[in-house]
Amino acid sequence: MASPRLDEASSAVRDPAGRARYRRILRFASRHLAVTWWFELVLPRLGLRWVAERTRARRMQRFARGFHALALDLGGLMIKVGQYLSSRLDVLPPEITKELEGLQDEVTPVPFPEIRALAEAELGVPLGEVFASVSPEPIAAASLGQAHRAVLGPVDSADTGLVDVVLKVQRPGIDRIVDVDLAALRKVGGWLSHVRLVSDRVDAPALVEEFARTSLEEIDYLHEAASSARFAADFDCDDRVGVPDVVWERSTRRVLVLEDVSAIKITDVDGLRAAGIDPVDVAPVFAAVMFDQLFSNGFFHADPHPGNIFVTPVAAAEGERPWRLTFIDFGMMGEVPTGTRNGLRQLLIAAASRDGSGMVGAMRDLGVLLPTADTIELERAVTATFARFGGMGFAELREVDPREYREFAGQFGDLIRSLPFQLPDDFLLVLRAVTLTSGVSSALDPVFNLWDSVEPYAAQLVRDERGNAVQDVVRRATDAAGVAVRLPGRLDHLVSRLEDGTLEVGSPRIERQLTGIRRAVRRVVSAVLFAGLLVAGAVLRVGDDVLGTWLIAVSALPLLHALFAGRRTP
Repeated sequence: MASPRLDEASSAVRDPAGRARYRRILRFASRHLAVTWWFELVLPRLGLRWVAERTRARRMQRFARGFHALALDLGGLMIKVGQYLSSRLDVLPPEITKELEGLQDEVTPVPFPEIRALAEAELGVPLGEVFASVSPEPIAAASLGQAHRAVLGPVDSADTGLVDVVLKVQRPGIDRIVDVDLAALRKVGGWLSHVRLVSDRVDAPALVEEFARTSLEEIDYLHEAASSARFAADFDCDDRVGVPDVVWERSTRRVLVLEDVSAIKITDVDGLRAAGIDPVDVAPVFAAVMFDQLFSNGFFHADPHPGNIFVTPVAAAEGERPWRLTFIDFGMMGEVPTGTRNGLRQLLIAAASRDGSGMVGAMRDLGVLLPTADTIELERAVTATFARFGGMGFAELREVDPREYREFAGQFGDLIRSLPFQLPDDFLLVLRAVTLTSGVSSALDPVFNLWDSVEPYAAQLVRDERGNAVQDVVRRATDAAGVAVRLPGRLDHLVSRLEDGTLEVGSPRIERQLTGIRRAVRRVVSAVLFAGLLVAGAVLRVGDDVLGTWLIAVSALPLLHALFAGRRTP
């Protein structure tokens, strides 16, 4: 039975506007797939591989520019697709990711009357009964929704204790647009699954489903509100972090009302200094908060770009921090499940011991490498990495010439893209969070080094693993001690049974093996007997047809025994 969501997608595609959008996406995809098929599959078979290689970078750039234009024109989920593709450094070449990384989630705002109509339909009352005022000018307009400042009415203000709020409303019709876009993406993913050039390296349908899951969560504002509450609970007693309150009574799947926590944008260096806050002091606190989410809480903000984090001045006593970090927009969140944490621990231990094979094994356990991956070259590359950088401390790594990093990363990136390698969605979000954390921290402090913030967490993981190893050794030692305590009594009993002749020695495994050998010998004898009777019968039929035929018929008996006797174990 089809799911309701797939039924909605099918209905949206049948709509004239949805059908036109669906076909436009598929035309774009099929055209570029045909070009790729011609250059990457047909020409090499004609002995023209050099043509494909010489034109590959230009073709990739042309595709990326074409998709960039398509996404800006269509809006909706296509902009999210572009942003998603720009982060898939594990799958896509740099010619594509670099072109798409500039794709911004900013589109023409929806006229306020349409926003008002949708919000009133969702809330069931005129906006004037909920808000004392709502600014018609959006403070943010994105492909999936937009936000307006508002002031709560007296009743709601008294109930919540809030006055200034942000009214976040989905773009009208975005549900159907998302359904059409996902239907088109699933179709393209199905096509790619039949192209061996792609399927050997990437599970395209799985990537589409990963993207679909996160996208559907992002347009569900109740899911975002629940994530906000969970994030706030994680930092409930932490004075470094602030989270806006949710006005639950006025929030639905399409409308979200939050406390207005607007303050100084985290990368507004001049604004921070004007407020008496040193940006250099903010960088390590921000990095520490992000790594607490990743390594301690296991639930983290996966989109910590500068627009989603404020630095809020607060009243503080002498010697206390006079500001806190305020996070907003919890539509894209990530979790680090237990399995991933264990895999990351094994990666770290392999790195600490410079074990290339162990690291590749940890990658397999994490689901980073598909089962078809030939890891011999990868192990060599990882071992080369350890040989060059593995013995260095964090301070030494900072002294390495950046050009050497870039050269090594280029070589390593080419290898990774040649393997059936892809990152699980949770692991991809971890990398996204770490990358944005590094970028924001560097904007606050040009000499900031992320390794300094990672080191305490890495050291803790190693200590935890050592603790687990020690516990395992203690458990094994305890078991051995128990055996040693019971051993004298068991030996005394064994000697007594030897002396009185009551000891019997049996090995079920050996008995089974001997039985199998005997059975195999009998079947070989039957096979030889069958061959002898068959040949004898064939020879005798020349002179004695009756006897020869009888011998051939009888040969069937040893044949049946050779084929079927002893198939079952007794």
